[in-house]
This record gives sequence, structure tokens and C-alpha cells, in this order.
Amino acid sequence: MRNPLATLSADDRALLRRRLRTPVLTFLALLALLAVNVTLGATLPFAQVWIVELAVVAVMVALILLVSMEVIHEPPLIRLFSGIGFFWVAILVGMTLTDYLAR
Repeated sequence: MRNPLATLSADDRALLRRRLRTPVLTFLALLALLAVNVTLGATLPFAQVWIVELAVVAVMVALILLVSMEVIHEPPLIRLFSGIGFFWVAILVGMTLTDYLAR
């Protein structure tokens, strides 16, 4: 079986590397942030560790929103409404957790 990348020219391979750099780096950053979150949750180094975990999750959401969903290339109004949408989902999840934890 032939390697499909062998048929590409040098310019096409360079373009492919440039196009894949951002998604691969985003994926690696999300994995690193997940490792930080799991480590903080497993070790509990101090009492208010949940604040740091929420900050890590906020960075992860921002990465997904800006890079994976490509909102960074959209007009400002689209960015505003996508941010409001994620904020609304956070409110709904928070209200659901409040209901479960209060019972």
C-alpha cells in the first residue's frame, strides 16, 4: 500500500503542516490542562483548589470556543453571542448542580 503523503509535493506538505499545527497544539494544550485538572482533583493540595480548577476549565472552554469552533475568525457580534451561549450553558449547569447538591 502506498503512502498518500509521498504523492504530495514539498509545498503541499508544508501547507499541510501549517494547517495542522494549530489543531494539534490545541489538542495537546487541552490534554495538558486536563492532566492539571485531574492532578489537582486527585491530590487536593489546598482547601480552595476548586477555584484553580474552575480557572483551568475556563481556559479549556476558551480554547474550544476560539480555536476548535473557529469563533476567533468571526465578526464581533457572532463572538458575543457564542460567549453568551456558553455563559448560559454554565448557568444551566450551575443551577442543575445546585438542585442536586441541595437535596
